[in-house]
Amino acid sequence: MKTLKLTAKDFKYTDSHYKEYCGKADVSDYEGNIEIEGGLSYVFFKKLSAKGYILAEAGTSIEAGWGIEAGKGIEAGWCIKAGWCIKAGWCIEAGTGIEAGTSIEAGWGIKAGEDIEAGTSIEAGWGIKAGMGIKAGEGIEAGWCIKAGWCIEAGEGIKAGTGIEAGTSIEAGWSIEAGMGIKAGEGIKAGTSIKAGWGIEAGWCIEAGKGIEAGLSITCKLVLSFSIKAFAGICTWRELNGDEEKTITCGRKEGDGIVEYGILKEIGIPNEEPKTTGCGDIIEINGVKYKKL
Repeated sequence: MKTLKLTAKDFKYTDSHYKEYCGKADVSDYEGNIEIEGGLSYVFFKKLSAKGYILAEAGTSIEAGWGIEAGKGIEAGWCIKAGWCIKAGWCIEAGTGIEAGTSIEAGWGIKAGEDIEAGTSIEAGWGIKAGMGIKAGEGIEAGWCIKAGWCIEAGEGIKAGTGIEAGTSIEAGWSIEAGMGIKAGEGIKAGTSIKAGWGIEAGWCIEAGKGIEAGLSITCKLVLSFSIKAFAGICTWRELNGDEEKTITCGRKEGDGIVEYGILKEIGIPNEEPKTTGCGDIIEINGVKYKKL
């Protein structure tokens, strides 16, 4: 497969922040690979498509008014940005961010040093990983894991074949589902359900519009809220190692939902005045009964 090498002479200066492609070759549907010289800052194409791979070396960002598409992989030393979709048969990788007006799709993985953002969906056959945030107007789906240094946010659902992990929050307008665990440094919120084959853990709150289901334990330090049912420790792939693996631990449970399976353990909200009821020899603090000695 032939390779087209683009250098500084293939781009002209504009009044904008980028240099625009002015080369003779048709790069809207190129029958081969496209390589772009490094150190060009932002380069702009009306449309960029190759049957092979697209590679922009270090110091060069790719931007297209329409779509960017490659039969193999797309890689840029800096960012990749398209007014419409970004699509690759193999991987999509950028040193900084990846942004598309509509969808981002890769047969293998998607990886960015900073943010990954799409106006509609983000989908990868393997994993999705961002040094900062991952955001989609519709759904986010990966055959393997989804991981972000900051937040993960979707207007619809979030689904991963293995785990979902965010340094701060995970939020979906619909459901959140992972074949293994779900973990967030701050909160986890879903418009409908939250489901994990392993455990669910949040540094702050966990909130589901309907139910919560986990193969192992569910843990959050603040409020746990759901409206229908919660299940913990329902894994069928091995025996549980004690009650800890079917315990739902939270600062406080809210909502009308019931714990259908599992052990609810409310430990109280940090720095919150405890709720005390009863008198005499037995009192109740935050739902736990104590006997006077």
